[in-house]
Amino acid sequence: MIPLLAIAGIIALLLVLVLKFRWPAFLALIACSLVGGLALGLPGEAVLSSIQSGMGGTLGFVAVIVGLGALIGAILESSGGIGALADRLTQRGDVARSRYSLGFLGVLVGIPIFFDVAFIILFPFILALARRLEVKPVTLAIPLLAGLAVGHSFIPPTPGPIAVAGLISADIGLVILAGLATGVPAMLVGGPLFVRFAAGHLDDGLSGEDAAPKPPQDGRLGRLAAASAIVILVPLALMVGAAAIRFALPGSPFSKITDFLGHPFTALLLACLLAMVLFSRIPGVRHHDIREAMARAFEPAGIIVLVTGAGGALKQVLVDSEGGQALADTLAGTGLPILLLSFAIAAAMRISQGSATVAMVTAAGLTAPLLQVSPVSAWQTALLVAAIGSGATLASHINDSGFWLVNRYLEQETGETLRSWTIASTLVGVTGLVMCALLWQIG
Repeated sequence: MIPLLAIAGIIALLLVLVLKFRWPAFLALIACSLVGGLALGLPGEAVLSSIQSGMGGTLGFVAVIVGLGALIGAILESSGGIGALADRLTQRGDVARSRYSLGFLGVLVGIPIFFDVAFIILFPFILALARRLEVKPVTLAIPLLAGLAVGHSFIPPTPGPIAVAGLISADIGLVILAGLATGVPAMLVGGPLFVRFAAGHLDDGLSGEDAAPKPPQDGRLGRLAAASAIVILVPLALMVGAAAIRFALPGSPFSKITDFLGHPFTALLLACLLAMVLFSRIPGVRHHDIREAMARAFEPAGIIVLVTGAGGALKQVLVDSEGGQALADTLAGTGLPILLLSFAIAAAMRISQGSATVAMVTAAGLTAPLLQVSPVSAWQTALLVAAIGSGATLASHINDSGFWLVNRYLEQETGETLRSWTIASTLVGVTGLVMCALLWQIG
């Protein structure tokens, strides 16, 4: 009972430090790792060793992924490639078709680019399209946001799913497949379908004068859009292909080659180099701007890396102290399904402190020990990553920076954002869980 009380105290302390005292998540996680290790009976030196090994073990994988992903995102942003891709995907079609296009665009763009950055980049196209179609911008923004949320929390090589996959030892290729299989339906329900039935109740404070001008159409924009799509899809294809070959031809020489090419390190490095080559050949793309953007890309990436590493430290403390094992044994005895449990932990953290990344890392750290007493298949482990992502997407509200970003850009009253984006994000999370539960039966 004492280990369980100590773990409950660790979680409560983490929430108090982040919510009440406004500590940075990295500092709060490290402090809780230290205090929690001592509370769980580890000697001081052992606690420090656990923090060091947990941080180092996590960052050895995650830091490379986040760094390469940040560079790719910087190239796509500074070259204008993302803007061109957005314009191409929303250039033709009626209102309903445009909403679906924006949802899929959000999924695609949300993979290499952080949620906030992607929304800011694409917002002018929301305004231009809203003016063209004569609809409220919020009815187009919600499908895009639903897609961005899925790309951010469901599909590697986005930092959150990568961190969770590393913490619970999930296969990256299968995580991508599980993320797409659960995330795309979640985007459709929380985005285009939600807006279809709720459009009359969604409002924003924007007027026709706020609309951005339609970007010029020329051959260069087509090349930029094509290059962006290639850069985003190539690493995904390599990682998914490696997983498929590994399943079909295990241990074969060909499988070893595809495993090397499909490893996240190799796939993202090739995508980064490919982006540099492709965009350098497009007229009008300034190499100086790309180099500066790549240098700046490590600033937001550094925050993600540190928070993820600190979550790994907390996980290691729980493992080394056997507190996590005690929690696992207790929960296993309750019969609560591990899929629902991992979702609930992530959802509780998301609702209470706002950050999807912190919610995912914390939930993964507490779920990892459960896998020792609740063995699941490789496919089900991948679905656990999607379930944690679903919980971490749920109920974006007033303690989430993304909530206020949406609120300010759409010039909404707080209640309007709660009725639009909060409900949409909740539908994304719940639908993701339902899809995980359905696909769990396959494993």
